[in-house]
Amino acid sequence: MLKIKHEPKQLVDVTAVPALLTILFTYLFGGALGGSPRHYLTVLVPGTMVMGVTIVTMYGGARLADDLSTGVFDRFRSLAVWRGAFVVGGLVADIGRYLLAAGIVATLGVAIGYRPGGGVPGVLAAVALVVAFGVSLSWVWTVVALVILDSATVMSLASVVVFPLTFASNVFVPARTMPGWLQAFVDANPVSHLASASRALMNNTGGAGGPVIWSLVATGAITVVFAPLALRLYSKRG
Repeated sequence: MLKIKHEPKQLVDVTAVPALLTILFTYLFGGALGGSPRHYLTVLVPGTMVMGVTIVTMYGGARLADDLSTGVFDRFRSLAVWRGAFVVGGLVADIGRYLLAAGIVATLGVAIGYRPGGGVPGVLAAVALVVAFGVSLSWVWTVVALVILDSATVMSLASVVVFPLTFASNVFVPARTMPGWLQAFVDANPVSHLASASRALMNNTGGAGGPVIWSLVATGAITVVFAPLALRLYSKRG
């Protein structure tokens, strides 16, 4: 958090990406896909919240790789504290970044005409679900950073995973509009379940139970696999 205070430019990604996604896709696709930008917001705002937070997660791994390459973590490891604290602390700080990204999407959405049927409780529930998924993905990029130690390579590998997951999902359009072979992937994609759960919660349309459960299962499974692996890799360094 002190790093962000002294280097505010670190917040450029978490502010610019969600804002651009929300504004650009609303006015580029809103008329064609939803009849009007205002009507399309009920589909797009929950979707861009998911997409924005998912994309922002990879920057945490890149920053960790930078810190590891400078040697500052060698100094941390000499201190009389739990070694994993520095990895976990970075992820806790990232929660604040994800909340900021989600808040920007929700605020912009309301400013340009979105009215969530689920009210404040529905929006908060969706934000909590999206942020939890974002934290689980952060563990993946932490593992990648600990193995590769190069921020540019971490970003490249993360982009190869994140962009197909977010664009080949129901973030922008329903899966039924896609070719059959693609529908199978979209229906199994955890980002699709997360987007469906966020829409149901924010718009209060019902049927949130199934997508919420699948999102929580995916979040838990990713965390259970990659969190212990990340801590083990860090504890074995040098």
